[in-house]
Amino acid sequence: MANSKPNFNYTLHVYFTRYSSWGVRVALVLDYFRIPCTIKMYGLNNPTIAPPARLSGGLLPVLQPDPNDEDFIIADSLAICEFLAEQHTGLHLWPKDVRLRALARTAVAQMHSGFNIIRNTYDSNFLGKYTGKIPMSEATGKEIRKMIELWNKARADTKKVLQELGEEDEGFLFGGFSIADAFFWPVLWRFRSYQLPLTGISEDGLKWMAKMWNDPVMKQQAREYFKQAQSPSTMVEKYENIFKGNPDVEYSRFSEDWIFEPTML
Repeated sequence: MANSKPNFNYTLHVYFTRYSSWGVRVALVLDYFRIPCTIKMYGLNNPTIAPPARLSGGLLPVLQPDPNDEDFIIADSLAICEFLAEQHTGLHLWPKDVRLRALARTAVAQMHSGFNIIRNTYDSNFLGKYTGKIPMSEATGKEIRKMIELWNKARADTKKVLQELGEEDEGFLFGGFSIADAFFWPVLWRFRSYQLPLTGISEDGLKWMAKMWNDPVMKQQAREYFKQAQSPSTMVEKYENIFKGNPDVEYSRFSEDWIFEPTML
C-alpha cells in the first residue's frame, strides 16, 4: 500500500528567538528532535526585516509545511507543535505513556492560556539581567508560586508513574524531553532575568531546572541567542531595560559563560 503521508519540507517563520518566547518553543522542539527545517527570522517592530503580511498578519510563529503552498500555513506555537507530533509519531514529542501524555498536555495548556500576569509583567529577553528591588505585586507572587507548584507536581507525578512502569526517568518534566519542557524554557529565562523567587520549589524541581540549563541542546540555543545579539538589527528596544527610570533596579546582560547553580531558597 502506498504511503499517503505528505513529504513536507518545513519552513518556520519566527521573530528573533532571543526575545520570542512563543517562537523559541517551536524552534527548540525542532532542534531537540532534529526535525529538518528552514528557519527564517524577522525583527519585531522593524519594517526593514518584517515578516510578509501573508503570514497571519505578522503574528508569529508560523510553520509553512510546503514551500510551494503558501496557502497552507499553521499559526500558534501549540498548534504547530501538535502538527509536528502528528507528523513524527516515532519521535515521541509527547510522552509515550498515556497518563504522562495527558499530564504533559495539561501543563502545556495551562502555560499556553494562563500565567498572564507573569508574561505581561516580565518581558522575555534571554540576555537581560535585572538586579535590585524588582517590582512584584501580590498577584504576581501568587502566579509564581502556582508555577512552582506546577513544576513540583509534574516531577512528583512523573517519578511515581515511571517507577510503576519500571522505566528510566531522564529528569525532564515528564521523563524524557517533550513539548512540555519546550513550553517552559522561556519561563526559565524570566526566572533568571528577573530574579524571581524559587520559594517552595522541590529538590526534583531544582534538578529539572539544572537539567534544562545544562542540556547541550539548550546550551547551543543559548549560543544562538548571543550570536543574534551581535547584530543591532535584532534588538527590540521595548524589551530592553523595562524598568528604566526605576532607581531601585539595575539592568545589565548575562555573560555567555553563565552557569545555573541549583540552590534551595
